[in-house]
Amino acid sequence: MENNNATPVGIDDMSVYVPHLYLPIETLAHVRGIEYAKLNKGLGLTAMAVPDAGEDAATMMANAVRDLLEKNNLAPQQIGRIYLGTESALDGAKPTATYALQMLQDWFGPEHGADCLLHCDVIDMTFACIGAVDALHNSLDWVRGQADRLAIVVAADNAKYELGSTGEYTQGAGAVAMLLRHQPRLLAVDNTWGVSTRPVYDFYKPLRRVKKADLITEALQLANRNHVDVEQLVRQLDKGIQVQGVLDGNDKDLYLHKDTPVFDGPYSNDCYQQRIGEALEHFTRQRRGEADYTVAVRWDRLVFHLPYAFQARRMFGEVFWKAHQGTPQADALLAQVGLPVPAGEDTAAWGDFYRGVTKTPLYRAFVDEKIAPSEQASSVVGNMYAGSILLALMSTLEAGQQAQDLAAGATLGFFAYGSGSKSKVFQATLQPGWESVVAGFRLFAQLEGRMAIDYDTYEQLHRGARAQPVAIQPGVFYQSEMDDMGIRTYALPQKQQAD
Repeated sequence: MENNNATPVGIDDMSVYVPHLYLPIETLAHVRGIEYAKLNKGLGLTAMAVPDAGEDAATMMANAVRDLLEKNNLAPQQIGRIYLGTESALDGAKPTATYALQMLQDWFGPEHGADCLLHCDVIDMTFACIGAVDALHNSLDWVRGQADRLAIVVAADNAKYELGSTGEYTQGAGAVAMLLRHQPRLLAVDNTWGVSTRPVYDFYKPLRRVKKADLITEALQLANRNHVDVEQLVRQLDKGIQVQGVLDGNDKDLYLHKDTPVFDGPYSNDCYQQRIGEALEHFTRQRRGEADYTVAVRWDRLVFHLPYAFQARRMFGEVFWKAHQGTPQADALLAQVGLPVPAGEDTAAWGDFYRGVTKTPLYRAFVDEKIAPSEQASSVVGNMYAGSILLALMSTLEAGQQAQDLAAGATLGFFAYGSGSKSKVFQATLQPGWESVVAGFRLFAQLEGRMAIDYDTYEQLHRGARAQPVAIQPGVFYQSEMDDMGIRTYALPQKQQAD
């Protein structure tokens, strides 16, 4: 397929940071009483990345950006913008990207000057797991505006669910940074984007309202004090306007933010399937004037948002079926499904039929060739929220380089998704010399060098009950302190002796 950009603009290089710690899924399955094969063979899960004490979206972002700048010998002053996609924000107003900027300025300042990032545009973009793709979409347009513009787009998240919840075993964390420019060495991104947006509540992190009386009652019950006039205490709190503490505030109720989401897994899967199909239709109508599902099976590789490793292969049966209608393989596929084509709009019947499609030899061969390479990293990292699709891209490219089954000119189709909900579909073309760029990823080597932890350590970290890091590496940023006003202090990586 031809690229319809006048001048190629796209992704020049990528860097990834994944926490050094991981929990084997088999360990979690044993503690939770879940059959390991259900998670491993059914969902593709092997391990989950676990942030150490002092690691958060900002430190992971800073680690990824620092590596990207240093391996490309770039001065911070050359970067016009650094846009972050995240749903793990550290603050309700101050962008998480500015916390990372604090670390990067301290690191690069001695060599490049204290104001080395003064003129860099920095922002957070949030739309659940599609925020980094939104930042990519926006930043590519900005880069196109002038030939010497350089931008960095970052995804950084900690996918955290409640202990014992059905989302717990999909957890993960990490950051991916991408360098965008004209004449990219890695991928030229087409400027046609398919979009589908519908406002739904499949996964969200609301401000949760708590009545002061309920909070006081719960505290008193825990203290075994049941004869206190709670309503009188609340009235007393409402007498003045001076704020003396958490409860003694001017608002009638309290609003709490939790890192863990409210979610409906089956509903979210339905939204995922519907949005990617709608976005694909929008993409093809712009390019061809009509819906053309066949493009999805003609792309050389497919890269999806992967909340768990096997999400894409389980969700893509409908598109695969539609892509084969009117082709020479249509009859063979129907015979392999072994079910009658449902009549009308019987949702349950169509669901069973599309599941049948995913079990056919034709579909499995398609998955092995075009989707499975993207799953390799996700299987041992888990959900990275906004970074999941970018990790899948790095996995696809490094696997292709190692297997030598990808070549310049190959087209990659992308299916991004964010709950709430939105999908974007776009394509990119692999550039000549891409192999040398991918050789610098060292993604699989980084994942192999991590440290396994036991369940008790994992639970301590999940609860935030561990003050000291388990095994922070000397070459990474991490938070060392936060004062009562929420101002954070970060420890910088150790400089090499040669420096």
